Amino acid sequence: MTTLLFGISNCDTVKKAKKWLDAHNIDYTFHDFKKDAPTLAWLSQVESAIGWETLLNKRGTTFRKLSDEDKADIDKDKALSLLLEHHSMIKRPVLEHKGEFYCGFSEQKYAEVFA
Repeated sequence: MTTLLFGISNCDTVKKAKKWLDAHNIDYTFHDFKKDAPTLAWLSQVESAIGWETLLNKRGTTFRKLSDEDKADIDKDKALSLLLEHHSMIKRPVLEHKGEFYCGFSEQKYAEVFA
Protein backbone atom coordinates (compact mmCIF):
# COMPACT_ATOMS: atom_id res chain seq x y z
CA MET A 1 0.00 0.00 0.00
CA THR A 2 1.27 3.45 -0.93
CA THR A 3 2.02 6.07 1.68
CA LEU A 4 0.80 9.50 0.67
CA LEU A 5 1.87 12.86 2.06
CA PHE A 6 -0.25 15.93 1.34
CA GLY A 7 0.73 19.53 1.91
CA ILE A 8 2.57 22.50 0.48
CA SER A 9 6.19 22.00 -0.51
CA ASN A 10 7.49 25.22 1.07
CA CYS A 11 5.80 24.53 4.44
CA ASP A 12 8.40 23.98 7.19
CA THR A 13 6.34 21.24 8.85
CA VAL A 14 5.95 19.41 5.55
CA LYS A 15 9.71 19.67 5.04
CA LYS A 16 10.29 18.10 8.47
CA ALA A 17 7.90 15.25 7.66
CA LYS A 18 9.55 14.60 4.29
CA LYS A 19 13.00 14.68 5.91
CA TRP A 20 11.86 12.17 8.56
CA LEU A 21 10.32 9.84 5.96
CA ASP A 22 13.47 10.03 3.80
CA ALA A 23 15.75 9.39 6.79
CA HIS A 24 13.74 6.27 7.63
CA ASN A 25 13.74 5.03 4.02
CA ILE A 26 9.97 5.16 3.75
CA ASP A 27 8.63 5.37 0.21
CA TYR A 28 5.86 7.92 -0.21
CA THR A 29 4.18 10.02 -2.83
CA PHE A 30 3.90 13.75 -2.18
CA HIS A 31 0.84 15.74 -3.30
CA ASP A 32 1.39 19.49 -3.32
CA PHE A 33 -1.87 21.37 -2.76
CA LYS A 34 -0.51 24.30 -4.79
CA LYS A 35 -0.06 22.10 -7.87
CA ASP A 36 -2.83 19.54 -7.33
CA ALA A 37 -5.72 21.09 -5.40
CA PRO A 38 -7.64 18.81 -3.04
CA THR A 39 -11.12 17.78 -4.10
CA LEU A 40 -14.27 17.90 -2.02
CA ALA A 41 -14.34 14.08 -2.12
CA TRP A 42 -10.81 13.89 -0.66
CA LEU A 43 -11.52 16.55 1.97
CA SER A 44 -14.71 14.72 2.97
CA GLN A 45 -12.82 11.43 3.28
CA VAL A 46 -10.13 12.97 5.48
CA GLU A 47 -12.71 14.89 7.52
CA SER A 48 -14.69 11.73 8.24
CA ALA A 49 -11.49 10.09 9.52
CA ILE A 50 -10.02 12.89 11.64
CA GLY A 51 -12.71 15.58 11.94
CA TRP A 52 -12.93 19.06 10.47
CA GLU A 53 -11.74 20.63 13.73
CA THR A 54 -8.38 18.87 13.29
CA LEU A 55 -8.17 19.50 9.55
CA LEU A 56 -8.89 23.25 9.73
CA ASN A 57 -5.82 25.24 10.74
CA LYS A 58 -7.15 28.23 12.66
CA ARG A 59 -3.66 29.37 13.69
CA GLY A 60 -2.40 30.22 10.22
CA THR A 61 -2.29 33.52 8.41
CA THR A 62 -4.93 32.56 5.85
CA PHE A 63 -7.55 31.85 8.52
CA ARG A 64 -6.71 35.00 10.44
CA LYS A 65 -7.20 37.06 7.27
CA LEU A 66 -10.74 35.76 6.71
CA SER A 67 -13.65 38.07 7.35
CA ASP A 68 -15.37 37.82 10.72
CA GLU A 69 -18.40 36.45 8.88
CA ASP A 70 -16.33 33.62 7.37
CA LYS A 71 -14.80 32.81 10.76
CA ALA A 72 -18.17 32.75 12.55
CA ASP A 73 -20.40 29.72 13.07
CA ILE A 74 -18.09 27.19 11.43
CA ASP A 75 -19.53 23.72 11.11
CA LYS A 76 -18.45 20.76 9.00
CA ASP A 77 -19.98 21.99 5.74
CA LYS A 78 -18.63 25.51 6.13
CA ALA A 79 -15.19 24.19 7.08
CA LEU A 80 -15.04 21.95 4.01
CA SER A 81 -16.13 24.84 1.80
CA LEU A 82 -13.42 27.09 3.28
CA LEU A 83 -10.77 24.37 2.89
CA LEU A 84 -11.78 23.77 -0.70
CA GLU A 85 -11.38 27.48 -1.45
CA HIS A 86 -8.29 28.10 0.72
CA HIS A 87 -6.02 25.01 0.61
CA SER A 88 -3.42 26.66 2.80
CA MET A 89 -5.86 26.41 5.74
CA ILE A 90 -5.52 22.63 5.74
CA LYS A 91 -3.36 21.64 8.68
CA ARG A 92 -0.20 20.17 7.25
CA PRO A 93 0.98 17.69 6.47
CA VAL A 94 -1.76 15.13 6.03
CA LEU A 95 -0.34 11.62 5.97
CA GLU A 96 -2.26 8.67 4.56
CA HIS A 97 -0.84 5.28 5.48
CA LYS A 98 -2.61 1.91 5.40
CA GLY A 99 -5.97 3.60 4.96
CA GLU A 100 -5.55 5.82 8.02
CA PHE A 101 -5.10 9.59 8.06
CA TYR A 102 -2.86 11.62 10.36
CA CYS A 103 -2.65 15.40 10.50
CA GLY A 104 0.42 17.41 11.50
CA PHE A 105 3.87 16.05 12.18
CA SER A 106 5.68 14.75 15.22
CA GLU A 107 8.58 12.33 15.21
CA GLN A 108 6.92 10.28 17.95
CA LYS A 109 3.66 9.93 16.00
CA TYR A 110 5.42 8.97 12.79
CA ALA A 111 7.55 6.43 14.67
CA GLU A 112 4.32 4.86 16.00
CA VAL A 113 2.64 4.88 12.59
CA PHE A 114 5.61 3.20 10.89
CA ALA A 115 6.61 0.85 13.72
